[in-house]
Amino acid sequence: MLHDGQARRVAIIGGLRIPFCRAHTAYSSCSNQDMMTATLAALVEKYDLKGQTLGDVALGAVIKHSKDWNLARECVIGSGLSLRTPGVDLQRACGTSIEACIQIANKISLGQIEAGIAGGTDSISDAPIVYPDDYRAILMEVFRARSLGGRLKPWLKLRPRHFKPQLPGVVEPRTNLSMGESTELTAKEFGVTREQQDQLALASHLKAAAAYDAGFYDDLIVPFQGTREDNNIRRDTSYDKLAKLKPVFDRSSAGTMTAGNSTPLTDGAGAVLLASEQWARSKNLPVSAWLTFCKVSAVDFINTDGLLLAPAFAVSDMLKDAKLTLQDFDFYEIHEAFAAQTLATMQAWQSADFCRDKLGRQEPMGTIEIDKLNVKGGSLAIGHPFAATGARVISTMAKLLSEKGSGRGLVSVCTAGGMGVTAILEAA
Repeated sequence: MLHDGQARRVAIIGGLRIPFCRAHTAYSSCSNQDMMTATLAALVEKYDLKGQTLGDVALGAVIKHSKDWNLARECVIGSGLSLRTPGVDLQRACGTSIEACIQIANKISLGQIEAGIAGGTDSISDAPIVYPDDYRAILMEVFRARSLGGRLKPWLKLRPRHFKPQLPGVVEPRTNLSMGESTELTAKEFGVTREQQDQLALASHLKAAAAYDAGFYDDLIVPFQGTREDNNIRRDTSYDKLAKLKPVFDRSSAGTMTAGNSTPLTDGAGAVLLASEQWARSKNLPVSAWLTFCKVSAVDFINTDGLLLAPAFAVSDMLKDAKLTLQDFDFYEIHEAFAAQTLATMQAWQSADFCRDKLGRQEPMGTIEIDKLNVKGGSLAIGHPFAATGARVISTMAKLLSEKGSGRGLVSVCTAGGMGVTAILEAA
């Protein structure tokens, strides 16, 4: 039910994350629970929440072990919050922690809770490895047997192939294409060139390095495992170095996507503290920004649409709700899953045909000023732990608006399964 009959404003107090690190490097021995608990504990300390009870904590991971069936609650227990604080697991692929923000924000807006934390974590280094279904079937048959003979008989079916482990899926089960292979098709459809992709990747690294040098991330990142900075940022890269890399998804002369203009496999965790205005005031906590609009969309990537183009639809629908244009923003945080995906999305908004046929708009949505895009670096440089990226972009945008003292920002994340999660933040 609504609080006093009206929806309440939702405040973003601030966010925090551990450095994002390439898989099998700094966090190779860390689990999702290790990373997420460390992040929550740092957020609790930063905002003096030790021993306090929050309304809810929503977080998740895209790739997790079966033992992590209650990951959010376990992380809460280790965070320093009161054990009366509940936790809920959720997952919307790469949009997980924005979706978590939406769920916590809705509860605050409706008056169900006063404050909560949203977040996400992912580890590629600690990815679950399972045995084939045939082997599991043998094990279950042994478990169900009621006699010694019944328990021994299933083992006669055992074959060497049963010992071949299976890694987490990296392809879309409906198309049998990886995210990169799907995006190569989108790049060709929209005419996104290799040169454009490498330029965007270079800008991402340069902006991220400059942001660190200027101290922007000092209060957004907590050191973890001896690491203080995202370790994918290439301070010494150049356009010429990026241009020398070979395509990896389409290895022919027509391929444009490389390891340099695609996000690396990454480990990390991030979290955001959200609250009602009254709660923030009662705790003497300044509001960084307001979370005002959100939207989730999906596309038919099996038959007609690009796998990672759903944000083009979600943003369009969200702007209609907010009665805003694409140009009514001071900053844009658009997740760079691949440079080609970001560029194709922006080209879709400029296309009269796409906007008319796909978005139901009479006019193109227009262009984004490139100097307002991912101004502190994007996923190409910082990395992309799937479920943590949404918390990163929300935290970054909230701080940008807080420092400016006015304006609004647009955040957008594409996800596996052809979905997009977007939001609008406004300065407090």
